[in-house]
Amino acid sequence: MDIEAVERYGNRRIQHRIGSSQAAPDRGNGKVCFHWRAGRCTRFPCPFLHSELPQHSDGGAKRAAGADERGFRPQGFVWRNSHTNGNSGPPSRWGKGRGGGAAGGVRPQRKALDKICNYFISGTCSYGESCKYLHSWFLSDSISLLTPLNGHQKDVTGIALPTGSDKLYTGSKDETVRVWDCQTGQCIGVVNLGGEVGCMISEGPWIFVGVPNAIKAWNTQTATDLSLSGPTGQVYAMSVGNEMLFAGTQDGRILAWRFRAVGDCFEPAASLVGHRLPVVSMVVGAMRLYSGSMDHTVRVWDLSTLQCIQTLTDHTAVVMSVLCWDQFLLSCSLDKTIKVWVATESGNLEVTYTHQEEHGVLALCGMHDAQAKPVLFCSCNDNTVRLYDLPSFNERGKIFAKEEVRAIQIGPGGLFFTGDGTGELRVWKWLTSEVPAA
Repeated sequence: MDIEAVERYGNRRIQHRIGSSQAAPDRGNGKVCFHWRAGRCTRFPCPFLHSELPQHSDGGAKRAAGADERGFRPQGFVWRNSHTNGNSGPPSRWGKGRGGGAAGGVRPQRKALDKICNYFISGTCSYGESCKYLHSWFLSDSISLLTPLNGHQKDVTGIALPTGSDKLYTGSKDETVRVWDCQTGQCIGVVNLGGEVGCMISEGPWIFVGVPNAIKAWNTQTATDLSLSGPTGQVYAMSVGNEMLFAGTQDGRILAWRFRAVGDCFEPAASLVGHRLPVVSMVVGAMRLYSGSMDHTVRVWDLSTLQCIQTLTDHTAVVMSVLCWDQFLLSCSLDKTIKVWVATESGNLEVTYTHQEEHGVLALCGMHDAQAKPVLFCSCNDNTVRLYDLPSFNERGKIFAKEEVRAIQIGPGGLFFTGDGTGELRVWKWLTSEVPAA
């Protein structure tokens, strides 16, 4: 039969006859041109065939199975297009090679299910649905992305959901706090603070916002609006415990205020001195305050005496986040590790496990999934958030962001929130039952 093949390079049209001794000379003893298969052969005349070999009745079982005369199956680094309506045409390397399938309508038959398209993440992928990599913001069968919330112009540094409120509050380095309606997802208010938001937390109806040289405190039920003075420089971390508010500051101190129900106010209580560089992370648990610093240490403070009772020195870079989970303390650092600490019989904390990451770790957050299994969120400075089952640290998913995620917050009903360096907030939800992988 006559087959017409169009050479992509050189604009030559060649006719040759398969199975006839009068066709092109020898044609490489019946071998198919490797370069033609890849769509880039420029030889004329080519000593090899520019078409697939026919399937003869003899030995048909081998040929039908894609095996050669020795019974070996090809390695399959190229694939045949099944949607060409009889047009054979050259095979394509996922529609992205020089002989790619765009001109022939070729679509990839499957995607690389374990890799996200980096060009999709940056918004520059030109292949669309024909891209061989996933166009998705996450890899997991357990979560779904509900919606993005756009409005902030710089890094989201804090997310708060005060008790009894149907509003979501977010703070940013763009010097604003935005108020979002939880029912509609619309921004219903913007508060200009005149300084970058270093951190934000909520406790009961209160919202605390750390800004340079002050803390702003709002009661969402009584509309009380306070400004707590005392910090020097930016406030990077806050925590609440034993009816006190603690704030980690740029000068390495931890300031404490005691809440007074009478008068609905906060009174200065103490200044905790020990860190040599800014305090950037804090958490309260089991009558202890744990503080992480740029000086590479975690300090343990007794809440009843406000004295430092232990200094943990195992990290070799900034301690970005600390998290209490049951009887364990977890800490992460730019040294690419997550350390799990447990108290010995003496009461001191010691490392019981070190998890190594490929990148610096920025934030930790823990919650239970829809099946009540403990899951750790681990934000890294490669613009991803990894999800790990605890205590095994088996990875069960990954979230991708345009820039680093510094803020992660757990919400009600299986919701959680992430905020990245572009100012985008995303709302996620755990699936009630896991969906089998495709």
